[in-house]
Amino acid sequence: MDNPRLDYLREKVRQLPKEPGVYIMRDKTGKIIYIGKAKALRNRVSSYFRSVEKHLEKVYKMVENVYDFETIVTDSEFEALVLECSLIKQYTPKYNILLKDDKGYSYIRVTPPPFSRIQAVLQKQEDDGCTYLGPYMSSYVVKQTVDEANRVFMLPTCNRKFPQEFRKGRPCLNFHIKQCIGLCRGRIGEKEYAARMEEALDFIRGGSAQALERLEKQMLRASGNLEFEKAAQYRDRIQAIKRITDRQKVVSSKAADADIVAFTQSDSATAAAVLLFRNHRLVDKKDFVFYESGDLPAFRREFLLSYYREDIPRIIEVDGDFEDRELTETYFSQKMGHKITIVVPQRGEQAKLVEMAHNNASQRLSHEVSRTGRELSALDELARLLGLPAPPAYLEAYDISNIGADTIVGGMVVFEGGRPQKKYYRKFKMKTQLTPDDYASMREMLARRFTRYKEEKGSEGFGRLPDLILLDGGKGHVAAIQPLLEEMGIEVPVFGMVKDDRHRTRAIAKDGGEIAISANKNAFSLVTRIQDEVHRYTIEFSRKSHRKSGIELAMTSVEGIGPARAKALFAAFKTQKAMRQATVEELAAVKGMTEPCARRLYDWLHADDME
Repeated sequence: MDNPRLDYLREKVRQLPKEPGVYIMRDKTGKIIYIGKAKALRNRVSSYFRSVEKHLEKVYKMVENVYDFETIVTDSEFEALVLECSLIKQYTPKYNILLKDDKGYSYIRVTPPPFSRIQAVLQKQEDDGCTYLGPYMSSYVVKQTVDEANRVFMLPTCNRKFPQEFRKGRPCLNFHIKQCIGLCRGRIGEKEYAARMEEALDFIRGGSAQALERLEKQMLRASGNLEFEKAAQYRDRIQAIKRITDRQKVVSSKAADADIVAFTQSDSATAAAVLLFRNHRLVDKKDFVFYESGDLPAFRREFLLSYYREDIPRIIEVDGDFEDRELTETYFSQKMGHKITIVVPQRGEQAKLVEMAHNNASQRLSHEVSRTGRELSALDELARLLGLPAPPAYLEAYDISNIGADTIVGGMVVFEGGRPQKKYYRKFKMKTQLTPDDYASMREMLARRFTRYKEEKGSEGFGRLPDLILLDGGKGHVAAIQPLLEEMGIEVPVFGMVKDDRHRTRAIAKDGGEIAISANKNAFSLVTRIQDEVHRYTIEFSRKSHRKSGIELAMTSVEGIGPARAKALFAAFKTQKAMRQATVEELAAVKGMTEPCARRLYDWLHADDME
């Protein structure tokens, strides 16, 4: 493990008491990266620094970045649990499970008449002529409610515009399966449609019970007036509402107020699903995916403590036991001021609901795995081809571009889990290598990059060591970089990405030879994508820099403007367009400029306007 502080940390652990408390792990910068609770501090904290190589990946990475730790002794294990939760909420450490609060709301939108539509939307648009019901906390409930209203009252959900598109095409499938009244046939008037729409909105506002009562009265009234066709329409709507209500009763809980929580794991990820029951009815579903795997009971405990902050139901049913379950019950009960129970159902209806939650978690994880399966396969193939001990989860690629000696630049792109991470991309302008030499420029770029690594070790971006370095070039580039990394003490595999005469990826270059990759479809696609991306990123920066340097050079033809003032002007305005839009006073305000010089520059920038 690359943590020179392990001996110090192990020695410090020996001084800890065997008392309950909280331990706080910090990185080199002093930032808190993990907070945990222990029944016996010495036993728990020492476990992190023993048999380090056997730790799960998440724990291994955390220990690798621990520079120091501190502990807070408490009078009881329960006090330690309360303090742990409070500190995690306050500091949001990197290696604790953190759930982002969803601040978004959902609305039910009713488009303007005539022939309004009912739609589920995530945002409310101002001044669009629509009526909005809401806001609602649950997008799941909103979508379910809108679907039910449209189905019961057979309202159109297609993209046709009415009345403009009356009788301009055959009715869609929904009409034939009796889920739409067939408004497109043009046989329904505005008044009749508006009445149906109002009934649908009453159904949404008042719920199924009130809607049934109202529709039954209207059916009896129509029947009494011998309007049998109209009465039959009300009867059909009543039956549709009852079918929906009966279906919802299947998904019900004996507990009036309960959450069902279940988890599932793959080799690299964990999914959690929470089913929310209120008034015995399923009202919402939430699911989460975390790209880590391993100790499921510990994960279960940490998830519950992170997920439940304020609105805690009276009963939480989970798919398995975990450490501190009774302590967690007590903690939740004190927060809410009434009894909270955490149970693990073994049989009966509640066990079936837990299985339902587990199936939802599995569905979410399956979706995530299928979405990333090709990327993970590509990384596995690449690791086998290059002889790496593990798939390169975090890799960096580099390219050099020069348009003459004045514009020599480099680009660094980052891929994590087979996907580009643009927030970590970096641009380099050569500072010491001022003549076109790709090898020397590549050496300068990587020397600067890994100097930053040593300065910022443990932080994101430059402070993270990649699992693999790919250079846009052949074995000559690899031979130029390997000695540099060895000299700097950077132990990262380095390979080149070789292109053919048509500028297409052909092979992977290593020191002394090449590795053909075309037969490995996923790895080939990934390397091609990486090479194209780093080339695109670097060449765009090169062209932009070249244009800027060309304009700076042209500006020096203006009396009183030399390279220093030209550079200062571009630093202030960023683009020539912004400079052209500036007034004389704004140009003169740039450091080093004078008003006469600004006037001459203004005239030069607008010379074309006078022709």
